[in-house]
Amino acid sequence: MRREERRETAMGRSLERRLAPQRATRAPRIFATLCAGFGAAPAQAAFLSGDALDTMADWIALIVLFVVPCTVIVLFWIVHVLPEKIAHKRHHPQRDAIQTLCLLSLVFGGLLWPIAWIWAYTRPVGYRAAYGTDKHEDYYLEMAQKHRTGSLVREDIVHLREDLDAMEARGALPPRLRALKLELERVAHDAAPATAPVPASAPAAGPAAKGGTA
Repeated sequence: MRREERRETAMGRSLERRLAPQRATRAPRIFATLCAGFGAAPAQAAFLSGDALDTMADWIALIVLFVVPCTVIVLFWIVHVLPEKIAHKRHHPQRDAIQTLCLLSLVFGGLLWPIAWIWAYTRPVGYRAAYGTDKHEDYYLEMAQKHRTGSLVREDIVHLREDLDAMEARGALPPRLRALKLELERVAHDAAPATAPVPASAPAAGPAAKGGTA
């Protein structure tokens, strides 16, 4: 019995040794068969086909060639005029120079744009020391329009007159600002309260009056 068991065990081991290489090569064969099956399957087409697919490709090409560059150019322009708009909103006296710098920045590919941005937010201290104001001329014209409509408070009127006086002290005022200064002076003169008349004093008693009462 023992010999037969040993014989059967030896036969089983030899059989396993023979089948082991076949099992090792079976998995790659199955994988290769599946890959060949998927590769041989017809590819599924897109949701468009034929003329519709060609039309869609034409429209995409037109959008890429024309719409996208125009959009980029418009955005580039909007970003580059921001310093000019900021200077206009803040009544910067050197607004025209900032606008010129923005246009030059377009030519140089945006290299000068940061300088224009910083310039728009700076306070022109040197300009005020030279000309007596740190505002653009349009600011005073807007304030004059508000003054004519009655929407300007007294403190703003006083500040406006002080600025105009400082500008006149450092140089000749432009014609429009000189007319505004005269208008403010006329209004201030008309609004000044009239001084009350001084009552006449009683005549002093002379010697004749003293003699008559004696």
